[in-house]
Amino acid sequence: MGNLRDAQWRKSSHSTDQGNCVEVASNLPGLIAVRDSKIPTGPALGFTPSAWSTFVTGLKFGALNA
Repeated sequence: MGNLRDAQWRKSSHSTDQGNCVEVASNLPGLIAVRDSKIPTGPALGFTPSAWSTFVTGLKFGALNA
């Protein structure tokens, strides 16, 4: 994954103040980065914009519900 120094992290508007959130950076060319908000200096996952869009669409339509 590329350098995340310029990443602009944001939390979901659905996040609570209890700290159990993920943060997403979508300002990096060709990369969507995701990290645990409790560990901002920890590891991050990287996705292509297409893969991230597919994942988010699946969430919206319940494709990942068990």
